Amino acid sequence: MARRFFDKGQCMLFYIFKRILMTIPVMLVVALFVFLMLRLSPGDPAAVIAGDFATAEDVAKIREKLGLSEPIFIQFTKWIGALLQGDLGTSIFSNKPVTELIAQRIEPTVLLALTTIVFSVLVAVPLGTVAAFRAGSWIDRMVMLFSVAGFSVPVFVLGYILIYVFSLNLGLLPVQGYRSPFEHGLGPFLLHITLPTVTLSVIFIALIARMTRASVIEVLEEDYIRTARAKGQSEFKVLMRHALRNAAVPIVTVIGIGIALLIGGVVVTESVYNIPGLGRLVLDAVLARDYPIIQGLILFFSFIYILLNLLIDLTYTVLDPRIRY
Repeated sequence: MARRFFDKGQCMLFYIFKRILMTIPVMLVVALFVFLMLRLSPGDPAAVIAGDFATAEDVAKIREKLGLSEPIFIQFTKWIGALLQGDLGTSIFSNKPVTELIAQRIEPTVLLALTTIVFSVLVAVPLGTVAAFRAGSWIDRMVMLFSVAGFSVPVFVLGYILIYVFSLNLGLLPVQGYRSPFEHGLGPFLLHITLPTVTLSVIFIALIARMTRASVIEVLEEDYIRTARAKGQSEFKVLMRHALRNAAVPIVTVIGIGIALLIGGVVVTESVYNIPGLGRLVLDAVLARDYPIIQGLILFFSFIYILLNLLIDLTYTVLDPRIRY
């Protein structure tokens, strides 16, 4: 028994190691794309960054700062070397390291993403399960209508509607801003994060609820569900222990896909609610044409997305024992 457990643990470690190795080529491709984004863009990147009213000296300084005067292979070698040391470059306008700017802005974005994911899963999975159990009923139709509406309404439109109703008219929640739970306490944090979380969660809830409904309906038609009911088990137990558990793999998959939507939605949501997170940093860098920040943030978001997909792949082996290492 102990040997069997040890062998299983070895297989799991080998699977994790293999999945980590598979992410390395993906990150290299992303790094190459980010590097070429600046170097192969039309025109002189230094002139684009400097603006229309810059002098030749200003353009030359930017080219020297970015190392654009050297051969492209030498540029790539130095850039990869700095990247492996955790150096994402230096902002052109603020003259601060990109890693420092990311560290200053990461807290609001991470907390907004966590509250959105937790809230979405807690709402969407029960909604989708109930809709599948009552397929064809008015509950099912309402859930499907909400799913369609959630995909149809843009995030910024929903944000302004919520601000108008709950902040300007009812005065229940702040219009904009962010309060750190570590500096101002949990109460002010929840007051300021509620509207952004709801705004960002709607499309996420629609996606997860729709997939949960489809997966649970498919599982409810399996033979083992009929066997469980024939044994006299309650409908709640059949749903929770047999149906939802066996439908977990596609649900977890769509949660991982939704994280990509979450990364894009953060930029819009933080702009609407004036949250000083990474989304606002992206927007400010694009408007200022600060390429080192743009490159650093693309790499950072890509790494986070690849890491989360790796964790989701590992979750499959826990949820479904039939998936082999």
